[in-house]
Amino acid sequence: MDLQLSDSTAVIVGGAQGIGLAIGTAFAREGARVALLDLRESVCDAASNLAIEYGVTAAGYVCDATNLAEVRATMDEIAGHFSGPKHVVYAAGCGSGKYGFPFWNMEPSDWSRVLDVNLMGAVNVGHACAPHFMESQTGTMLFISSIAGQIGSQTDPPYSAAKAGVINFAQCAAKDLAEYNVRVNTLCPGMVKTEINQSVWKAWRDAQPEELKLTYEDWAGDKVKRVAPLKRWQTPEDMAELTVFLASDRAMNITGQTLNVDGGQVMHW
Repeated sequence: MDLQLSDSTAVIVGGAQGIGLAIGTAFAREGARVALLDLRESVCDAASNLAIEYGVTAAGYVCDATNLAEVRATMDEIAGHFSGPKHVVYAAGCGSGKYGFPFWNMEPSDWSRVLDVNLMGAVNVGHACAPHFMESQTGTMLFISSIAGQIGSQTDPPYSAAKAGVINFAQCAAKDLAEYNVRVNTLCPGMVKTEINQSVWKAWRDAQPEELKLTYEDWAGDKVKRVAPLKRWQTPEDMAELTVFLASDRAMNITGQTLNVDGGQVMHW
C-alpha cells in the first residue's frame, strides 16, 4: 500500500532500537526521509542502515529528550537539513526498574526519572516541534504511551502515571494544533518484548522467593495468556504499521485519539 509519505520527513525520538526503530523502518520503507533521535550513539548506525537498505535520506542524532534546549536545537537542525519535520513520533521511554504491588514498595524518589523521560520528554518534543508545524500548516505527531496509562497498572506506578499524562497531553496538543492542520494521536502498546518489558520481569523476579522465580520467557508467556484475550504478543512492527497509517492522509480525520494495539488487553480489564 502506497501511503504517499515519500515526500515527507519523519522524526522518531527514541529511534535507536525497539518500537522506535521499527517505526523509523516503516517510514523508510514508505520512502520518507527519516531522522532518528536517541541517547544511544548507536542511533547513527541505525540511520545509516536505513539509508542503505531502503535508499532514503536518513540521519541519526544523539539527543537527550529531557533537555529542552538540546531538543529544540536538534529539531532546528533537522528542519534545516530536511526542510522541516512533517511527522514526529515520540517513542522514548523508561521504567523505574522497581516493582509496585502496592505503590509504597517504591519511594517518591523513584518517580523523577520516569516522569522526566516518559512525560516531560514528550512535552519537550511537542514544544520544539510546534513552531515548525505552525509555519508549515501541516503535520502529524504521535506519542507512544502504554495501556498501563489507561488501567492504572500497579506494576510500576510512576510509569503508569507518566503514560497517563502523555495521553492527556496529546489530547491538549491535538486541540491546540488542529487549526494548523496538525493531527496528534497516542498509540498504546500492550505486551511487547522490549527492554522495558524485561525490566518489569526482572523487578518482579527480584521480589520473589527463590522457589517462585521464573525465567523471562516463562513469566511473560504466562502473563500474555492471562491478560490478552488474543493470547499472543504484540510486536514493534505492529506499532509501526499503525503509525505510518496514522501519518498518512488515509487517517486525515483521526486526531486526539488513543489507539490500543494490545491483543484486547484493555477490553479484558
